[in-house]
Amino acid sequence: MKKIVYLGLGSNLKDRKAQIDEAVTRLAELGKVLAVSSYYETEPMEVARQPWFLNCAVALETERMPKQLLAAVLEIEQAMGRRRTQPKGPRIIDIDILLFGNSTAETAGLVIPHPRLAERRFVLEPLAEIAPETRHPVLKKTIRELRDGLGKGGGAVRRWGEEKK
Repeated sequence: MKKIVYLGLGSNLKDRKAQIDEAVTRLAELGKVLAVSSYYETEPMEVARQPWFLNCAVALETERMPKQLLAAVLEIEQAMGRRRTQPKGPRIIDIDILLFGNSTAETAGLVIPHPRLAERRFVLEPLAEIAPETRHPVLKKTIRELRDGLGKGGGAVRRWGEEKK
């Protein structure tokens, strides 16, 4: 059974755009990429002393189950050179499962929907671009409502290529 899954991608090392582009290409091997948001430059959260990230959101139609998708995503990260040496630190690529259809799940290593989805502008801004009316299965609000509810919080985010304001 096919599900639409929303993923958050980010990179802050080397050629950030090339890393994300490669990850999107690899994700297409796991299903059908339905949409890719614009890219956004985002301020690092929690570990501030590192380069800014480039982030986007991807809609993927897949037949994989959540644990199967997680294993495949982790394999993509590792194949691209991701090394988990510092929590929340710099990374070549980061791929997070944000939403998995209307499903919820909580197992070791996987929580769906992503537990901090509603707090992070760097996730909500690109996700609202491709799925504004999609509802968070627990909070029952649309992605647009969650984004708009952040006000000025949730970290600095700007569409990539726009001048700093």
